[in-house]
Amino acid sequence: MSALTKAKGFKKSKSGLYVSMATSAFGAVGVCKQIKKARGESDTLRLLDAVVTGAAVVTNLAILYRELKRLGDDDVLLG
Repeated sequence: MSALTKAKGFKKSKSGLYVSMATSAFGAVGVCKQIKKARGESDTLRLLDAVVTGAAVVTNLAILYRELKRLGDDDVLLG
């Protein structure tokens, strides 16, 4: 298997999913800061935006977790 093929399969590997989950979790930190700032300024529109963004982050994490469970032992990079 060539290095390019392995690189293309990285997103579908366990390692790639872990990196994606960490990136999403890092995004959650930004959402928390946005919510705190919106509450401090009593800005309802920014608060709503933060809540919607937070829902997207949670959904993304759930999808990545499901893919991780599906992947099981069929890791692209190990094969």
